[in-house]
Amino acid sequence: MDGQHQSFIREVIRMASENAHGGEGGPFAALVVLGGEVIGRGVNQVTLINDPTAHAEVMAIRDACRHAGHFSLEDAVIYSSCEPCPMCLSAIYWARISRIYYAAANTDAAKAGFDDSYIYQQIPVDPAKRDIPSIQIADASFFKPFQTWINNEAKTDY
Repeated sequence: MDGQHQSFIREVIRMASENAHGGEGGPFAALVVLGGEVIGRGVNQVTLINDPTAHAEVMAIRDACRHAGHFSLEDAVIYSSCEPCPMCLSAIYWARISRIYYAAANTDAAKAGFDDSYIYQQIPVDPAKRDIPSIQIADASFFKPFQTWINNEAKTDY
């Protein structure tokens, strides 16, 4: 399996380098692998499609879910050219991917101008005291969507 890990890591590094060279997105790439087979590929497309969520890992997860026909990637792993940012890490958890393998550390990305340490610092701060404050607006019906979900017998749990 170690040779296979190395092969997938080299592939994401190659993809990220190609993406950076082409100027169509940032220097990031990811693969979602299930049972030794690639089921999802993604490169950073933030500037290409003007979507701040179009990070490589998110794009690979979207591709993998389309191919798998399901939103859960439970037994899959993800290979990334760089340690995932907080958003991508969250997406990986939501997709239920079982393991993350990455090449460069987030400190390496910071040297190239991709520093997400600020976001990590904001997470433990009280939501109302963050640099972008989150303010809860009280409303008596706040739980209605959740109660509707709880009562829906036809829902798909996730």
